Amino acid sequence: MQDIYSTVKTDKGLRKLLHYLETAGLAATLQSGGPFTLFAPDDDAFNRMDIEKDLVELAKLKETMNYHLLSGRYRADEIREMEDLVTESGKSLTVALDEGQTVVDNGKFVRTDIECSNGLIHVIDNVFQPHISGWYREE
Repeated sequence: MQDIYSTVKTDKGLRKLLHYLETAGLAATLQSGGPFTLFAPDDDAFNRMDIEKDLVELAKLKETMNYHLLSGRYRADEIREMEDLVTESGKSLTVALDEGQTVVDNGKFVRTDIECSNGLIHVIDNVFQPHISGWYREE
């Protein structure tokens, strides 16, 4: 079984995320023991939100990528029962139900519980933005 970094690296729908994780210096972290839970925006999420201009500054990029990462292994069914999740950026993600579907901050699950040797990946349809933590969604 591959670690989180290697799993992201081999997923063709997560190319932009891979680039940002590497640029933010998180590759080594995501290859380490963990366990971690990574909320992974797919390429469609990055394209739709047009957020790349906001990720040029390294400090902001690191904060944003760490805002997608949790220390610990959390399955989708466990997340559904939680109210918030503290991220590696130190900020919390809000969890709620929207018409029976779990919504974490502004992201809905596309694929869940992708098993890795050092944690789990949940592919989401939006990019979390730590500077406006909470409920927002760009359609």
